[in-house]
Amino acid sequence: MNPTPTSAQSPSDHVDPVALDATDATASAKIRPGRSRRSGRRANASMIIGAGLVVLIVGLALISFVWTPYDPTTIDPAARLQSGSLTHPFGTDTFGRDTLTWVMVGARITLLVGVVAVGIALLIGTPIGIISAFFAKQPWGMWIDAVIMRANDILLAFPALLLAIIFAAVYSPGTGPAMVAVGIAAIPGFARVARSGTLQVLGSEYVRAARASNRRIPAIAVVHVLPNIAGMVIVQASVAFAISVLAEAGLSFLGLGTQAPTPSWGRMLQESQQYLSTHPELALWPGVFIALAVLGFNLLGDGLRDRFDPKMEARGA
Repeated sequence: MNPTPTSAQSPSDHVDPVALDATDATASAKIRPGRSRRSGRRANASMIIGAGLVVLIVGLALISFVWTPYDPTTIDPAARLQSGSLTHPFGTDTFGRDTLTWVMVGARITLLVGVVAVGIALLIGTPIGIISAFFAKQPWGMWIDAVIMRANDILLAFPALLLAIIFAAVYSPGTGPAMVAVGIAAIPGFARVARSGTLQVLGSEYVRAARASNRRIPAIAVVHVLPNIAGMVIVQASVAFAISVLAEAGLSFLGLGTQAPTPSWGRMLQESQQYLSTHPELALWPGVFIALAVLGFNLLGDGLRDRFDPKMEARGA
């Protein structure tokens, strides 16, 4: 006989575990969209702010090709070390050159170094990572993958500054050697990202089906791998661009990058050192635009990462 329910345990007090699980799942389903929306709003905010800052820097560089307040090479000793005014909004430097003009023209060099350095790293590092991943999936090629990755680690130990010093000793300091040094230093990052993404793609069902149908490895890499790791590579490019901006400014500050009389934000900082106590605005404006450029590309990279990686939205962090 079934026991008669007592006042301590009535039928209405009985809790069905299956129903409880269903209730929890329903509650979680109601919570997740809100978290996802909040995460999406944060991602969109990062992307919008980052894209806005990047557009500002690119706009300054493009405008400088057709118009600047003054000729960047014009020297006016009578107007040296002036504070901000209607005629010189950002003031003038030690040679009487307009600081706003130099900031605008200096944006060209910043973007040029970033584009060339990231291009070098992307075009060399991405194929290296893909090739290494293909070898890692072969029993006979694991040692080749290990050799490639250890060489990649060795290259990672050489910072852009050390490479720039080597190039400056072999050739001469300038924008070209600085771009190559920054680009070579960024190769390991692209190689690691491309290898990680390729390993994930190679484990998918459609790649296995392509291999079963005797598709060649180059065709699999172009048709299946590259489109699926493009998002990861774009995010890495945005982050590498921010690093390139800092590296170019640092190399120019040390005299290993862009040389006079070409405007450069790093050299503007270097020339302002002796006037920091009396005219801090000389270092303020190039420093502000370096920070804006780095912040813009980093925020853009964060927003793109959240957009391309659906797992980030699911976390709702």
